[in-house]
Amino acid sequence: MTSYHCPVDGTRSAITALTWCCPVCRGPWDLDFTPARGVAANALAGRADSLWRYKEFLPLDTSAISLGEGRTLLVPLTDTVSAKLDFLMPTLSFKDRGAVMLGELARRLGPDRVVADSSGNAGTSFAAYCARAGLPCTVYVPEGTSAKKTEQIRAHGARLVTVPGGREATARAARAAADEPGVFYASHVFNPYFLHGTKTYAYELWEDLGGRLPEALAVPVGNGTLLLGVALAVAELDALGLITARPRLIAVQAEAVSPLAAAFRAGADDLLPVGAGDLLRDGEGGADGMLPDGGTVPGGDVGAGGVPGPGGDAGAGSVPGTGGGAGAGGVPGTGGNAAGGAGGVEPATLAEGIAIPRPPRARQILAAVRESGGTFLTVPEDGIREAQRDLAARGLFVETTGVACWAAVRAGGDAVRGEVVVPLCGSGLKTGMAASA
Repeated sequence: MTSYHCPVDGTRSAITALTWCCPVCRGPWDLDFTPARGVAANALAGRADSLWRYKEFLPLDTSAISLGEGRTLLVPLTDTVSAKLDFLMPTLSFKDRGAVMLGELARRLGPDRVVADSSGNAGTSFAAYCARAGLPCTVYVPEGTSAKKTEQIRAHGARLVTVPGGREATARAARAAADEPGVFYASHVFNPYFLHGTKTYAYELWEDLGGRLPEALAVPVGNGTLLLGVALAVAELDALGLITARPRLIAVQAEAVSPLAAAFRAGADDLLPVGAGDLLRDGEGGADGMLPDGGTVPGGDVGAGGVPGPGGDAGAGSVPGTGGGAGAGGVPGTGGNAAGGAGGVEPATLAEGIAIPRPPRARQILAAVRESGGTFLTVPEDGIREAQRDLAARGLFVETTGVACWAAVRAGGDAVRGEVVVPLCGSGLKTGMAASA
């Protein structure tokens, strides 16, 4: 039977237990799941034109609450760069891929209520799918979340709770509610069913490109849910003998909040400890972009509960790379500039959806990028503004977080050589155009 397991200490839990994290280290779960063999890209013709056409590769093979999510278009931007239009999902962001999986799981488990935390897009997705499932839903968002996103959450009937402070304070509030009896925590970070939904992004590319993947996949990274889903799909497709070459993963962060890029350039296996960000100024420790002045991070022990180990086996349904929560026994602290920030106040960036100072799956993200031969790129705020304007001039209205990868790729460099696909993750209707600096 499919069950959760902790990649750090091996603790296991039944799916039915509503236990949202490992009770020993408080880190995220991975999932015991093995995709079915014997399905080739040419066997999918005639199936439902949604992500559920890949049912043999999913831990849930059908959904009573589907809105037809998935199968988004792939369009060229240049001779070598294509964009996958995930902003054309039912709730206008890629988060529908994972939210429909968690929503369907919640529907089957029948909790008293569902809680979620989000910078906006995941919250709108969960609100929509809980409405479809007839489940009460509460969504926690940080103050300053786009008004259009909060309007969408309310429109679907969810209860909205605005939390003073930033993204980490919001996560702490939601996790406190998640510990109450009868609550299903629809966490796109801690629950691996979400990653098994986002991995369909790569399965669609594999099918659309005739049974192969591009040379490189650029992915925006905050909590890493799309990148880890893509890494999971790549590992599964490789283990099943369905691809002959793996793509490089290009992880993109905003310069203003780039803790993973700082750790990657420092050669670290996890987020940098308190104060280490001060050592990475003006690009010291690595190439591929410049980091703003480093800072310090209050909060939990980094990577407690384990040492780096080998990546997960695709056959066992683990996310490639090592596991580990950002802090044992507690939620990581707040704050962030390039390496996390100081003073408990998270910095502003136009890319609000990836402004995550202390991602709980940091070890897995860093390991997945390294194992792919990829790298991290960071983009300045002006680059985000320019990329949004450029895409709009091409007929594509995309929110500010969703343009981060195009901002990085259009800047060029050796990291983006060859055939590259970028995701356009959220509609511009959710944020509007970024104001001039």
